[in-house]
Amino acid sequence: MAIPPIDDATLVNDYIAGNEAALATLIKRHQSKIFGFIYSKIGDRDLADDIFQDTFIKVIRTLKSNAYNEEGKFLPWVMRIAHNLIVDYFRKNKKMPLYRETEEFSIFSIMTDDTLTIENKLISDQVAKDLRKLIEELPDDQKEVVMMRLYQDMSFKEVSEATGVSINTALGRMRYALLNLRKVIEKHQIILTN
Repeated sequence: MAIPPIDDATLVNDYIAGNEAALATLIKRHQSKIFGFIYSKIGDRDLADDIFQDTFIKVIRTLKSNAYNEEGKFLPWVMRIAHNLIVDYFRKNKKMPLYRETEEFSIFSIMTDDTLTIENKLISDQVAKDLRKLIEELPDDQKEVVMMRLYQDMSFKEVSEATGVSINTALGRMRYALLNLRKVIEKHQIILTN
């Protein structure tokens, strides 16, 4: 029987405790996903390499200063750092990339509002609550996929493995869930914006 791989949270704790090899394992495990994300936004391999390096310099600094408290959400946390560095790069260079809207990518996923006022925060919390209520109304199989994608940051491959269905079935369920949510939103004329 194969030994299960050590989870990210354990590796993070091992690294903080002084085991340098633990960080190497974490980088190796997530390198292609993180680099792919950076490269998809930047489109320049050398620049993507630089931002990838900067991301892990920031990761190391945060871990070494004991400021890390993401409760086992290592990959989403690193992706957020990479995302912020990409935004900083475009801000410094005064050029925003051209993005095409696709089903997988929405322009709203890269827009950040650094001036999140208390009012905006309350509104965005309310939107999150309303959305959660709407998701609860979905059929169980669709709700499960949406929860895993939205709140657990799982890939469709991970969703399909966790639910025991094919990736196509998981994608189909997500698609139907989004169509159902859209119908409910239009029917009740709910405005989910802040």
